[in-house]
Amino acid sequence: MNVLEGVRTFFRRDQVFDFLIPDIPPDLDLTHGIILYLEGISVSFDGFKAIDNLNLYIDDGELRCIIGPNGAGKTTMMDIITGKTTPDSGSAWFGQQINLLKMDEPEIAMAGIGRKFQKPTVFEHHTVIDNLELAMTGDKRMWPTLNARLSGEQRDSIDEILNIIGLQKLYQDRAGSLSHGQKQWLEIGMLLMQNPKLLLVDEPAAGMTHQEMDRTAELLTSLAGTHSVIVVEHDMDFVRSIARKVTVLHQGSVLAEGTMDEVQNDQRVIEVYLGE
Repeated sequence: MNVLEGVRTFFRRDQVFDFLIPDIPPDLDLTHGIILYLEGISVSFDGFKAIDNLNLYIDDGELRCIIGPNGAGKTTMMDIITGKTTPDSGSAWFGQQINLLKMDEPEIAMAGIGRKFQKPTVFEHHTVIDNLELAMTGDKRMWPTLNARLSGEQRDSIDEILNIIGLQKLYQDRAGSLSHGQKQWLEIGMLLMQNPKLLLVDEPAAGMTHQEMDRTAELLTSLAGTHSVIVVEHDMDFVRSIARKVTVLHQGSVLAEGTMDEVQNDQRVIEVYLGE
């Protein structure tokens, strides 16, 4: 190849270079029915042990609530799962074959893990349906994006998500005009457009009205089974409304685990958290 041909190849609109193509993760292996393994995880920041020998297992299709006092390690745990923080020791596996500690944040997202932060992040100047379309998986390079047209299957997928999140009547409204709770639902919908296997949801009930909390509880409960869902929450009434199994973190490790009734009656949990 001469220099001129090399230049022409470099500027081809349809050219995709190998270093721009992300590695495709292996298929999710759920042979043992467990979607997430955290084993012996520890991480320190400036001498403070945020996570201390954490062991956590999430079943496929499970809705798990994670509670604990401030500083218990809940956010750091989610940072490790999504690749934002690398632990000092331990292992983190997504299914049987996907080693999360060898992947960066985009690779983990592509593998099927979605995260919703406490504060909703939506494109406020775009409509609800535009937000869902922007979040859809697909080729996000410049030219394919500019020339993209929704297929019938993609439109059906958007309609399905609109029904799940309860915003079908507001699909043409600007996201900035939605209530706080509706923005939370829209962001969950944006995650669902990426078809994640595991959803991490951080304090979804914060700042919501009671009616919005009830609707959010219904939404998260409806996702279990099709998706695995981890909910980190401080509002105990909300946790009671959705909890099947609850994990209590304290000082970076699991203090107790079980049903809400079992956790509530655990003297250690009462002393360090519920009794505060």
